[in-house]
Amino acid sequence: MKTTSKSLLTMAICSLLFFSCKNNDKANEADEKDMTEEEVMMEEETSSSITLSKLTDSPAYETASLELTAPDTSVKLPSGEVKFNFNVQNYELTAQTDSPNTESLANSGKGQHIHFILNNQPYSAHYESAFAKAIPDGTHHLVAFLSRSYHESVKNDNSMVVKKITVGNSVDQQSKYDMEAPTLIYSRPKGEYKGKDTENLLLDFFVLNTTLSENGNKVRATINGEEFMITEWAPHVINGLEMGEVKIMLELIDADGNTIEGPFNQVTRTVTLSE
Repeated sequence: MKTTSKSLLTMAICSLLFFSCKNNDKANEADEKDMTEEEVMMEEETSSSITLSKLTDSPAYETASLELTAPDTSVKLPSGEVKFNFNVQNYELTAQTDSPNTESLANSGKGQHIHFILNNQPYSAHYESAFAKAIPDGTHHLVAFLSRSYHESVKNDNSMVVKKITVGNSVDQQSKYDMEAPTLIYSRPKGEYKGKDTENLLLDFFVLNTTLSENGNKVRATINGEEFMITEWAPHVINGLEMGEVKIMLELIDADGNTIEGPFNQVTRTVTLSE
């Protein structure tokens, strides 16, 4: 009898331990499930909301042209200020571009203009066809192109000027820039954006001596760590950015994803968004 009682007691204890272990296992499984769901939620909350989409509704200006008439870039220019004169055809400087983009993008109240870019540095905007600029001594890579009032470049065979210029008494470094090589020139975004202008940021650039395609050369845009591949030379709009600093890197890459050799084919800029 005592033996039977002990056996029953042992069985009862074992049963309790078994069910206790099962319950603990279920609780652990539930905890693991809950933790996984929390991690998924956290991942969804921290995933980027940045998007990049092609800009539409811009007038083409297919016949617009820009020509540099002075200075003579085939000779070495004197040190100091250089006087530039452009001939603009079929395009009205200072006019507001007739497009819905004038309202949705950061827009210049002074109207359409020329973007003047030296050595792929941030552009200066010029609303007249003649102006003077202080140019450092040395050999420089100049790109100038027509810009809509909301800073989108006009892209046709005649809308840009690309020149090598040498200024001052420095050694003429004619081999410094290969003017026939595939080249990426950064334009927008630039500077500081406030209020409504922070909602839609124009991403725009120039590509020289190459075309972009799905299976060929491309532009890789990295925006606050998020990577986007651009396979068509076209303006884009960045959405979903948070206030503060925005870091943008553009790279001209080949079909294998390698940066194409060149002094300007990888460029990083930082812009600021504020309320």
